[in-house]
Amino acid sequence: MKILIKINERGLLFKDGNYEKCLKARSYFYMPFHKYEVVVMDINKPFIPKGYAIDTFLEDEALLEELDIVNVEHNQLVVHYCEGRLKGVLSTGKYAFWHVHHHNEFQVIDFKKTEIGEDFDKTLLKHSQLRGKYLEVHIAPYEQGILLYDHKMQKTLQPGRYFYWTVFKDVEVRKVDLRKTQVDMVGQEIMTADKVTLRINFVCGYRITNIHKVIMEIQDIYNQIYLFLQLVLREYVGTLKLDDLLRVKHEIGDYVLQRLKEKEGELGIEYLDAGVKDVILPGDIKDILNTVLIAEKKAQAKVITRREEIASTRSLLNTAKLMDENKTLYKLKELEHMEKICDKIGHLSVSGGANMMEMLTEAFIK
Repeated sequence: MKILIKINERGLLFKDGNYEKCLKARSYFYMPFHKYEVVVMDINKPFIPKGYAIDTFLEDEALLEELDIVNVEHNQLVVHYCEGRLKGVLSTGKYAFWHVHHHNEFQVIDFKKTEIGEDFDKTLLKHSQLRGKYLEVHIAPYEQGILLYDHKMQKTLQPGRYFYWTVFKDVEVRKVDLRKTQVDMVGQEIMTADKVTLRINFVCGYRITNIHKVIMEIQDIYNQIYLFLQLVLREYVGTLKLDDLLRVKHEIGDYVLQRLKEKEGELGIEYLDAGVKDVILPGDIKDILNTVLIAEKKAQAKVITRREEIASTRSLLNTAKLMDENKTLYKLKELEHMEKICDKIGHLSVSGGANMMEMLTEAFIK
């Protein structure tokens, strides 16, 4: 029997059904009285002898010198590269590849190592065999995160991009925004000490300082802040009458902020500011206050008018006293009066020795 093995081939020789050896490229002759069989393999393709397990050939040292054997455990995948090019991803099992004319490289992916390192080629994650087996996490520059494996905290994550295998562990990342956040309390109904029910719009600014406490110990930080803010506001406003409340409205924010800061450590946050935006009164109370305000303004206007009248009268009295005491000043006043009269007449003839002032006055009256 003549057998020809080409340069890009290898032959697996079987004698009476048992593997004998690997045949390299050349011609072979075998006697016909034995049952010989040759399985021809293409060395440019993976070593996959049909009908035979790879373990059948592992005792042939000459064959093993031309093969790369890869054993993939149940918790692994292996990425196969040939001459630097991706050839495939190998799942659990045993594989063999010829390295006669090609150089093979293998990268082991161990799913028990949950965190995917920086040296791992992230483009491989798009491969169909890796899809759904990992978690990708992005932490923004204004965020921090908590990493949990099977609901147990592992570490704090700073801003960046992270990848984790999720085959054997439940991986979760809880993120927290560290920027200033605002709590708006709108239309909060509160009763004052004199039983007036009004509505207050209040605003409070805060930022998170302890993400472990906020994530692991507090269920809903926003609701916790809102509830405590509501209680403090009711406590303070309930001790004031309406007039006092309107007078010290700007002081409410300072008081509330001081009380809030007493609880900062318990919540893992820092309160930045607080203040009243609006105080909304009931319609009837608003009408009453408007009426009172109008009355007050009218009274103030009357007081101002009387004050001006008194000042004017006092000025006339002082002028009369000066004229009575000073004849020259009196004459100047007469001339000033004459000037005003002359402005109102077109032609005037004066004769005789009568008092000029009396004549001018009489002419003006006529």
